[in-house]
Amino acid sequence: MWVGLFAVLFIAVFTAAGIGTRLWLNGNLNTCYSLLSLFFSINLLICYWEACLYWRRDYIEERVNYWRERRMQTGRTPAVEFLTTKAPFGKLLSPTLWADAWATYSIYDDSYADRRTYGFSIDIANGFFTPLPSLVLYAAFTTAFMPALYAGILGVILFWQWIYVSSVYWVSFFVSRRQELISKVDMYIYILGATAVWVLSGLLGLYVSIRLIIDGDYTVLGYL
Repeated sequence: MWVGLFAVLFIAVFTAAGIGTRLWLNGNLNTCYSLLSLFFSINLLICYWEACLYWRRDYIEERVNYWRERRMQTGRTPAVEFLTTKAPFGKLLSPTLWADAWATYSIYDDSYADRRTYGFSIDIANGFFTPLPSLVLYAAFTTAFMPALYAGILGVILFWQWIYVSSVYWVSFFVSRRQELISKVDMYIYILGATAVWVLSGLLGLYVSIRLIIDGDYTVLGYL
């Protein structure tokens, strides 16, 4: 299976599980909930990748040169080539396989091949510390199993830190002048575009979380 297809299916399954449960319990859908369901599913996958970033950090540092040479030889985009790589089902969760995602991304931002950088450290932190609270909040938004006040407080904490650390990542990238090493197209796609998912979803989640606290119920997510 193509590794990119596996990633899409993983996100689709987790998103569908939340939406399906929500429809079964409440009988309706809500735009805010649907968008956040998609975001939680993306973040859970990325959290695993970020754990792989830590587990295979030595391997990633070695593989960057391979992908640089590969791009020079073939002219192909490393990220696209990696996502269209086929892997057997037994290796689709291999940390070594997903370490190559970071090796290819390091072509655009080499901080992920340098364990001393902000980007490297903050992504590892997200990978190990946000999966559990993300699952709790995803479940709360889906089933309203906890008081809205508590869900709102947890949401403010989580979404604010995603906005903050992602924004600081952008700052660190431009202050270190890494944009001068890549094309504008790559910068817009892989740096601004990819990170914007966490900033924009974080803003939406922060709004929803504040409403949960102020309203004291799940009306903002479509619960009647």
